[in-house]
Amino acid sequence: MTEPLLYAEAEGLVTLTLDRPQARNALNLALAEALAAACRRATEAQAKCVVIRANGPVFCAGADLKERQGMDDNAVRARRVKGFWAYESIERLPMPSIAVVEGPAVGSGVEIAAACDLILATPAASFKTPEALWGTVGATQRLPRILGKRLAKDMMFTGRVLSAEEAVAAGLVARLVAPDAVEATLAAITATILKAPASALALAKRCIDEGLERDPRGALATELLAIEDSLAAAEWRKAMSGFGR
Repeated sequence: MTEPLLYAEAEGLVTLTLDRPQARNALNLALAEALAAACRRATEAQAKCVVIRANGPVFCAGADLKERQGMDDNAVRARRVKGFWAYESIERLPMPSIAVVEGPAVGSGVEIAAACDLILATPAASFKTPEALWGTVGATQRLPRILGKRLAKDMMFTGRVLSAEEAVAAGLVARLVAPDAVEATLAAITATILKAPASALALAKRCIDEGLERDPRGALATELLAIEDSLAAAEWRKAMSGFGR
């Protein structure tokens, strides 16, 4: 069997590639476990940026339903938990993460992309969460926090597909680029991230993510604590020393 996920690392940049094109990169147990393990590996390697993309024309067609055939309830439940573990592993990466979506993302594919900090997409990208229409439950937590509950419910209840353009307008996709501009745009984004102080980016990410889950006073306290961490690390002095010259 081939590995369902490719891991590549170069000068602080880790690229994870979903590599089940024959199954439209559907999420099975092996891929879920590989994603979680790869996030652990990237963290331990102190990577400065993680990119998640896919081989083939489909980013991820959702859960691998063929895998569930013959599973009892306990096995299905265990498999779903592994999927949640994979999404959370991506979301909890301390460094910036970027999803490159160049085709349809369905169900689990939307979860994987939405768990990243930024989504870079082409016009061929689309986003769909039809779990309820398939008689199951999923993608009910992360997406409403990004899109708002009304649009998330529309997608869940009707199977509405968000085009790449609609996903930009809704705040899911950060940048929409032509297919022939993907590599140059991605290289420019990652180059900026790789040059920045890693600890400052990690603190900023933590402040944003944790701040949104707290009231304004709690969010401010999070930033004040991060400022103390930043002062202690003193990386800001190196960055500031280049200004004004």
